[in-house]
Amino acid sequence: MKSSFSYLLVFFMLFGSVLLYGQNPETYAVKEHYTKQEVTIEMRDGKKLHTTIYSPKDTSKKYPIVMQRTPYSSRPYGENEFRSKIGPNEFMMKEGYIVVYQDVRGRWMSEGDYDNMRAFIPNKSGDQIDEASDTYDTIEWLVNNVENNNGRVGTWGISYPGFYATYSLLSEHPALKAASPQASIGDFFFDDFHHNGAYFLSYWVATALFGEQHDGPTDKAWYNFPKLGTKDQYQFFLDNTPLSKLDKHYKDNFFWQQLKEHPNYDEFWQSRGIIQHLENTEIKPAVMTVGGLFDAEDLYGPFNTYKTIEKNSDTYNTLVFGPWSHGDWARTKKRQAVGNVYFGDDISLDYQKNIEAKFFRLFLKENTNPKNIDLPEALVFDTGTKKWNRYKNWPPKNTQKKTFYLGKEQKLKSLPNASFKNNFVSDPQKPVPYSEDIKVGFTPRKYMTDDQRFAARRPDVLVYETEVLEKDMKFSGDILAKLKVATTGSAADWVVKVIDVFPPDAENTEETQDHLQMSNYHMLVRSEVMRGRFRKSFKNPDAFTPNKKTDVNITLQDINHTFKKGHKLQIQVQSTWFPLIDINPQTYVDNIFKAKKEDFKKQTHTVFGDSAIEFLWLKK
Repeated sequence: MKSSFSYLLVFFMLFGSVLLYGQNPETYAVKEHYTKQEVTIEMRDGKKLHTTIYSPKDTSKKYPIVMQRTPYSSRPYGENEFRSKIGPNEFMMKEGYIVVYQDVRGRWMSEGDYDNMRAFIPNKSGDQIDEASDTYDTIEWLVNNVENNNGRVGTWGISYPGFYATYSLLSEHPALKAASPQASIGDFFFDDFHHNGAYFLSYWVATALFGEQHDGPTDKAWYNFPKLGTKDQYQFFLDNTPLSKLDKHYKDNFFWQQLKEHPNYDEFWQSRGIIQHLENTEIKPAVMTVGGLFDAEDLYGPFNTYKTIEKNSDTYNTLVFGPWSHGDWARTKKRQAVGNVYFGDDISLDYQKNIEAKFFRLFLKENTNPKNIDLPEALVFDTGTKKWNRYKNWPPKNTQKKTFYLGKEQKLKSLPNASFKNNFVSDPQKPVPYSEDIKVGFTPRKYMTDDQRFAARRPDVLVYETEVLEKDMKFSGDILAKLKVATTGSAADWVVKVIDVFPPDAENTEETQDHLQMSNYHMLVRSEVMRGRFRKSFKNPDAFTPNKKTDVNITLQDINHTFKKGHKLQIQVQSTWFPLIDINPQTYVDNIFKAKKEDFKKQTHTVFGDSAIEFLWLKK
């Protein structure tokens, strides 16, 4: 078994909770310019949270505070042990901020019990606590006890720390002036561990991190990761289907038990979502939500955080989405690529310097009137033309609906044909892979732009595409797949993929895998799954009636992509996506986590020609 510490480092790199600014040593040494202090801050219920404070040595002026609350450790511990980089980016580190890291309740060196995605309590009384109250109590202590602070506080975080940055907005502390939730988890039924109710099996290894309590404050990892015994992830999970075979690895993991006991969107999950609470709170701090258009982990959270605040509050609220996978914007790698697809040079560095650092400077240092801010309302990268777009609204207001129907001869049609239908056999013993790569990964990443030719050539994947485009076609916003389907079984998953088919003369780059050519590359642009039982309600699942034509609607998260002249737009439809998601038995059972081997049956699925894919078309 690999050590917990080794897996922890991998996890930090993948989830973006440790900021990696670049590959080369940085000459600006934190220890030379900052002092470090470790304190425990007492919360209203008496529990003490470990907090690390880096303060500029130059005490001739006052500085704002930027804070990250994290379940992933504020290490290194010890007042003589320094991080090599602090704060959201190196530009802010050099400008001078008081940078604070805090281990959240029940994690690492902090006291108390850890509650995964702790539910928000709107009307707390007495010593009731949640992450908002812990944030409030922390800010209150910092502004009153840290020397040379200017009384203004900002929060930021990537992934799970992004969830805590969103949560900080509910603290309503008057000193909190700016927050930047980045790749922020919004709801574990739609981010990370589930997508539209389908269990993301690819996150199973990460369950170890969230389901074990430690006995008290500790600077050592207390959880253990399962030993797979193979480097072939596909084969491992195929051999461990049904899901009950995985129980032996997590006998004492309370998060695994919660996943199993709550297969539907019940009160347990609903209470842990953060998005709905943004609807009922007047948000006052300035907010900059950041995400990656190819983030395999958290797309639902960032888009819905921005949209919900925009709809319900009058605060300064901006959105940044770049050509990044999870946390890429916090690094400074020269060439920005996701998988095989290269997007340009210094994209993350440019964002850090000209967007992120500027946002915090304006609201924390200069206390600028939001009316005078020259940052765009939405800065979104076009992943087809490979250029930044600045929008006054997101999605842009000047879009119109563009509908394609899944028609004969593998074509996308402009008109529906309800009498046409395509059939395919879905075999749980031979599920469609989500990637050609043979590997064991901690969480998925590169598949978000992977070549889909391997899937297009399978008989259990339906393919529909346009003719070669004679002019550019740009889509900006979400995508709605309105499938008309049937199955011989009583349960099924439905996966829709939006693909950019490159022309034959597309050239390779240094990122192109050795076994591939970019000629005719089928680039995945967006994809999503709907666990069919939730087609009507995520709370109350419903079986399919065998052979009955049924509506299944799937919202695919937003894109900003130009399908260029000479390319083709392709749609793929399939029913397995393994081991990204678990295998649906295709026989309705109340709880898929408790399905038996005999429940898994081969079924024939049908997709009808009046199935529609609706885009938001940005006409020039």
